[in-house]
Amino acid sequence: MDHSGHGMTMDLPPFTLGRALEFSADPFFLIGCLLALALYGWGVMRLRGRGDSWPTHRIVLFTIGVLTVAVTMCTGLNDYGMVMFSVHMVQHMIISMLSPILLLLGAPVTLALRALPVAGRGNRKGPRELLLALLQSRYLRIITHPAFTIPLFIASLYGLYFTPLFDTLMGSKTGHIAMMVHFLLVGLVFFWPIMGVDPGPHRPGYIMRIMELFAGMPFHAFFGIALMMATQPMVQAYRHPPLSLGIDALSDQEAAGGIAWAFSEVPSVIVLIALVFQWYRSEQRVARRSDRAADRDGDKELAAYNAYLASLQTRGQ
Repeated sequence: MDHSGHGMTMDLPPFTLGRALEFSADPFFLIGCLLALALYGWGVMRLRGRGDSWPTHRIVLFTIGVLTVAVTMCTGLNDYGMVMFSVHMVQHMIISMLSPILLLLGAPVTLALRALPVAGRGNRKGPRELLLALLQSRYLRIITHPAFTIPLFIASLYGLYFTPLFDTLMGSKTGHIAMMVHFLLVGLVFFWPIMGVDPGPHRPGYIMRIMELFAGMPFHAFFGIALMMATQPMVQAYRHPPLSLGIDALSDQEAAGGIAWAFSEVPSVIVLIALVFQWYRSEQRVARRSDRAADRDGDKELAAYNAYLASLQTRGQ
């Protein structure tokens, strides 16, 4: 890998799906993925060890979410993403819009709150208390508020790709890793209050969550269209792709724009399905509580009526 010019260049054979999925680990993300799976597994085992249950579908969704990060950053996709704008855009869309949703559906914060040990005697704060303090902190209230998350979500596109910042980050491996971590974190804070699976500072109603979801998605589509309609390469890092790839920079940019435009629909569908399911289950719980309350009221009325009949019988005697 040669660090020259504005970006990182490397000679690669023409892109194929097989080459893109070959194992090519980035140590930072590989260790991070393994650590995430290990901590989540520890939490599940701790719960089950004391006789508590944890939904299997949560485990499956979290695991798939971690695997999407691993596929994005620990395969040939990451190598091709350094020299092909279209492949980089696939990485960006997965790690910022698909991985966060799957990870959040795994309810890792809820698992941590249930699994972490509480403070022992004489200790004011244990691991669980520290996590609760973070969840209730002013800092988290700010960074998960829609007034912050929606502009941040939009700025991660326009403020990055249409300024020299992108080329600066692509100029080093550390910068590239930092950019990908940023995409993942932005996706997590954007979708966290919308998904509403884990406790957090903000828990808006279902209608408001849907509105927050659709507030950011059109900007993704506009961004993709802007790339597709451009008449010259807009990102310096991908202006001169290696000759070994046999691609044209402008055509590759057009493909990147198409990916950004099309992918904005994917999280919308997944989140909407999840929200409708949560809404349905919430209504079912409310209905069951109402039925139980009605049953209790009915039992009281029946008991009062029986007592009234008994009193009439006593008077008659």
